[in-house]
Amino acid sequence: MKKKFNILCTVGPKSLNRSFLNFSRNNISLLRLNMSHLSVNQLEKQITYIKKYTKTPICIDTEGAQIRTKIKKTIFLKIGKIIKIHKDKNFFLYPGNIFLKLKNGDILDIGFKNLKIKILNKGKNFFKCRVISEGYLEDNKGVHVQNRRIKLNYLTDKDFKAIEVGLKNKIKYYALSFTNCVEDIDKFNKILPSQTKIYKIESSLAIKNIKQIMKVGKNLLIDRGDLSKEISLKNVPIIQRKICELGKKNNNNIFVATNLLESMVENSYPTTGEVNDIYTTLKMHTKGLVLAAETAIGKYPIESVKYLTKFIKFYKNMKN
Repeated sequence: MKKKFNILCTVGPKSLNRSFLNFSRNNISLLRLNMSHLSVNQLEKQITYIKKYTKTPICIDTEGAQIRTKIKKTIFLKIGKIIKIHKDKNFFLYPGNIFLKLKNGDILDIGFKNLKIKILNKGKNFFKCRVISEGYLEDNKGVHVQNRRIKLNYLTDKDFKAIEVGLKNKIKYYALSFTNCVEDIDKFNKILPSQTKIYKIESSLAIKNIKQIMKVGKNLLIDRGDLSKEISLKNVPIIQRKICELGKKNNNNIFVATNLLESMVENSYPTTGEVNDIYTTLKMHTKGLVLAAETAIGKYPIESVKYLTKFIKFYKNMKN
């Protein structure tokens, strides 16, 4: 990651192809493989495929300490609908031990389409719940418990296996999702002592511990999506500025992710608001910008990178 401003891109169905990977050679600093959407077998196959077409470095991004939905078919849930969260079938949650940690009264904020459900009572192998904010229930979406914090392991079993695959394939970059405290960093450093680590800031606990985290973690990535679920949307710009200011003082490398070019998932050009966001974010002395859905599932992955490159060049010329 030698460039002054780095572009990090998530690889997904729309970018795991020869054309995009060849393009990445001179335009992208790091290719991110998101373990939240990959099996360990898929990871190994994708590493092999990527290395066939580009020398752009790969970063394995762990699942980390997050609850996720498991359901076979997307359904729309209206307010007042009664549904069940099962222990291990139909609609259930991952990782499996989370079932034992939930309790009556918990409010679950699911995904990014406003779905919220409240646990009413517990049966033998299920929780009875009521929908309190309607939305789509989809597979593999993040779940935030609104009313209290549930302690989760800093890595999942799948993460440990993914790291083994990464080390076997000489992957040098790793991201720790939901870094909450210095203890998480210390444990991650022990299993990856010589690799380059990126610590993702996406929880209220991370914000609470941010000064200590910045002392021991060189590279921080602000994931504005999950963070917005924990500290509310209105606080995200304030926290982003605070972290970037602290990063400048402490000589940290700060990366920013989520919604930078979200409209380009569907459209071939960005919005004025997105351009303004990118310019403002660059002005905060960030080290790099991260494209996620734009390159993973978007219709215009190469165009998204080209636009971001253009904006970065324009910003650098303005500074000069």
